[in-house]
Order: sequence, then C-alpha cells, then structure tokens
Amino acid sequence: MRGGWYDAGDHGKYVVNGGISVWGLLAEYEHNRGSRKLDLTIPESGNRVPDILDEARWELEFLLSMQVPAGKANAGLVHHKIHDQAWTGLPLLPHLDPQPRELHPVSTAATLNLAATAAQAARIYGRYDRAFATRALSAARTAYAAAKAHPDLLAPESDGVGGGAYNDTKVSDDFYWAAAELYLTTGERKYAADILASPEHTADVFGQVAFDWASTAAAAKIDLALIPNRLPGLSSVKSQVVKGADKYLAIQRQHPYGVAYSPANNVWDWGSNSAIANNLVVVAAAHRITGRDRYRDGLLTGLDYLFGRNALNISYVTGYGEVASQNQHSRWYAAQLDPSLPHPPAGTLAGGPNSSIQDPVAQSLLKGCTGQFCYVDDIGSWATNELTINWNAALAHLIGYVAELD
Repeated sequence: MRGGWYDAGDHGKYVVNGGISVWGLLAEYEHNRGSRKLDLTIPESGNRVPDILDEARWELEFLLSMQVPAGKANAGLVHHKIHDQAWTGLPLLPHLDPQPRELHPVSTAATLNLAATAAQAARIYGRYDRAFATRALSAARTAYAAAKAHPDLLAPESDGVGGGAYNDTKVSDDFYWAAAELYLTTGERKYAADILASPEHTADVFGQVAFDWASTAAAAKIDLALIPNRLPGLSSVKSQVVKGADKYLAIQRQHPYGVAYSPANNVWDWGSNSAIANNLVVVAAAHRITGRDRYRDGLLTGLDYLFGRNALNISYVTGYGEVASQNQHSRWYAAQLDPSLPHPPAGTLAGGPNSSIQDPVAQSLLKGCTGQFCYVDDIGSWATNELTINWNAALAHLIGYVAELD
C-alpha cells in the first residue's frame, strides 16, 4: 500500500476521501473535453500523458492496492483506510514517523469509492494506457459486485485513534455514484437499471453542501449530465443539476460577500471553504450545460471569496494575494515551527472558518467568533487551517474550468 496522497496534515490515507478527490481531478479533465494539458512539473511530465492524469493515477494506484485480492477472505472488497497506530505531533516528516502503520478493515463505502473512480479511470485512461484502463474496469466491476453482496459493512465511528474515523451510515449515494460511473463507461443495462432504481436518482441531493466524501450522489448527477450517454430521462438529471446551481446562486446573491453557502444559524462547518468550492463545482456544471453567463459569473464571484473578498480580507490560497494563508496545519509543511521546513506550496487551500473552533489554538484566540471570523492562520489550528486533498481537488477543478473559459 505504497504511494497515494496523504489525506490532510497527518500521514493517514483514506479511500473514501481519496475517492472524491480523484473524481474532482478526473472530472476536471473529462468535463473540459480532455483539454487540460498544462505542464504541472511533476516527475511524470513529458511522458505524453496529461500531467493531471499522471497525478490522479498516483492516488488511483493506491486505491487499487487497497482492494482485497481474489482467493482471500473478503475478496473484491476494499480496506477503508491506513494510518498510524497513534496520533503524532508536529512537525514530523513522513520518513521519520516512528509509529507503526495499521491497515483497517474493509467497508462498503470504500469499496464503492473504488468502483466509481476505477470505472471513471477506465474510460479516461484508455487512450493513454489501455492495460491500466482494462485493469481499472475489472477492479471496478469486481468492487461493485462485492459491495452489492455486502451492502452494510460500515466503518465504525469509534475508529478514530491515530487517524480520522471517516464513518458513514448512508451508502445509497455511493451505490448510485458507482452505478453511474460504470454505466457511463460500459453503457450496460444492468448499471442503468440500478441508477434508475436508486432513491437518489429523483431526490434533490443539492443541499446546503452539494457533495463531500460522505455524500457523493451529486458527483454522479454531474457526470451523468455532462458526459454523453443514453440514460432514459437524462433531461431530468440535467435539470436537477441546473436547479441545484440556481439554489446556490440565490444564496450567493443574498450574501454581502457573494458566498454560495448559508449554514443554519450562521454556524460555519469544518472545511467551510470545501463546502463553498463544492457548491461552485455545481455552478460550473450548470454553465457547461446551459452556456448562460450567470453561472460563469457566479463561479467567478465565488472564487473571489476564496481569494480574499471575505470578512477577514485574506486569501485562503497560499501564494496568491497580498495577504494569504501560509501556515496551514501540516506535519511537513511546517515552517512556522521549523524554519528549515517549507510553507505549503503555492496554490494550497486552507479549510477556512469553522464556528466550532475545536482546537486549543483557535479556542484561545477566537472564543465568541461569528461566522467568517472563526479562522486563524496558525499551524496549530487544525479546526480552521487544515489542508486536505478533497478541498484542494475542488479548487483545482474550479481553476481548471476557469482556465478554459474564453
């Protein structure tokens, strides 16, 4: 189980958060009709494969390695996560981590995350590496069948020592997402039947937060709406995506800083910047579907918030803006604690305001804070200033789309 992305500021790797992050990058490439060929200066540059696909494959290979091989107990199912036996302190470079690594049990949610992303990969990588695409599709089919045979293997909430629990009691959205990606890749009727039979198909899944690692139905609907296919009633899916975007634009118009996010009682969530970015992914999809300027303008307005037009007058993206976050919570991008270590690289999105201020640093500085003011650029504030793969994938998705706009 080597390779893959560290989930956040520690050394844990989680299939369920890796899944939605891979989806964000692959969807960025696929929704832009495969035009993302920018040189990202990663080690794989120059191999005739778009760098964004090379980067996503680094995580995909890890996700594939988490699947139980044929002939073993739980064959086809996927392990939920791998991380340290106990929590570690800051700073700590990965190769100096003294803790034993533990592989945690399989789960239905993790299995369906692999089914969805591997199916997505199978249709995207075929033109660059047919063998990998074939392998990915086989893994996706196997995972989906295994999940259907074991639909209630849920990660326990109590498994939070040394890493996050990432527990999720609802997996109907993950089944829907996996069926959608398998249908888009294969066109097979059995997957279409599962899509149409899912309660998620007609449900309004575009809530306060459109999607995250625990709520993936919106990812399925966005792909169904944007990738050519022959699903019966497809116009209804497209209409749902557009109505979801309209909902977020209506919220945005009522907000003095143009934020497409309005939590109940102004209680901002952990990773509020992720919620905002994910809602904007829906707005971008609506622009792709309709071509209407209001969705493009709404997307740009939403990005303005992340880049500094907010109550704190700070860009949450490292390296962009006269005043920008630079001390995100990380064990290795830890210049605040050890000047010999770097700050997070330019382009890193911080988690953002969090009304619950769970960490001691935030509690000491932000007691009584309101909404957007519940943030501090301090490496110790894991509740407000964490860096993670899922919200940075969302930012990459949005920036990729904006870069393609004329």
